[in-house]
Amino acid sequence: MRRFAQAIADSESLPAGLPAALARTLAAAPDHYNIAKGGVATVLARDHDGSIAVADMVWGLVPRWSKEPATPYTTVTARLDRAPRSRIYAQAWAQRPCVLPMTGYYKWDRERRPPWPLFVQRKDGLALLAAGLWEHWESDDGQQLDSFTVLTGPNSAIPSPLTPDGPIFIAPATALDWLSGAFQTPAALRTHASTPALEAYPVSRAFRDPSRDDYTLLEPVDPDTTVASTEPQPWDGDGWDERDAEA
Repeated sequence: MRRFAQAIADSESLPAGLPAALARTLAAAPDHYNIAKGGVATVLARDHDGSIAVADMVWGLVPRWSKEPATPYTTVTARLDRAPRSRIYAQAWAQRPCVLPMTGYYKWDRERRPPWPLFVQRKDGLALLAAGLWEHWESDDGQQLDSFTVLTGPNSAIPSPLTPDGPIFIAPATALDWLSGAFQTPAALRTHASTPALEAYPVSRAFRDPSRDDYTLLEPVDPDTTVASTEPQPWDGDGWDERDAEA
């Protein structure tokens, strides 16, 4: 998962069970159809007083010990089983869970030649909730950054022909428990994870361009009749779903 969409039309587009005030705030957030590494997304996280708040954060977690507001690693996702032991994610795992609501995400079908992107979403059209971690970074001169990562692991509910691996999806009640710190181990979160019925359909390769951010990116296409450009594109690397490079 290297790109996702976050376009929640109204409170009814979210799965039932979230507090009404949070659902309304999420629905009022700006629509985005192509969030990439370094992009801003709306997440649920605990505030300093312990309450659950809606916040805008940058995708790609920067640990608080980093000297710069960036890392040389790919930190948009973190493997669930390794996160508590990771130098990058351990502190966030212990103290800063978050939840990412999303309309769906882009994933490459590697069984096709050439590979083709699919958009993965709930069959019922509601938003998905993914478990994540967030971190607050601050420099000596006062520069601040809040950033997040999405937890991933094996997920047999992801539709074929895609690799059965992806975000850790959770229901609203589990999301609230996760935010409250109820799950201290990967096994505990995995036990309570639940993926609703998903579907995946082919979309245009245009999402590889990070400057594109409109609803037409989600329109279905027929790969067999769509003419794919053979010209090299400067954004291809970020559009491919390469393996994480975690520390």
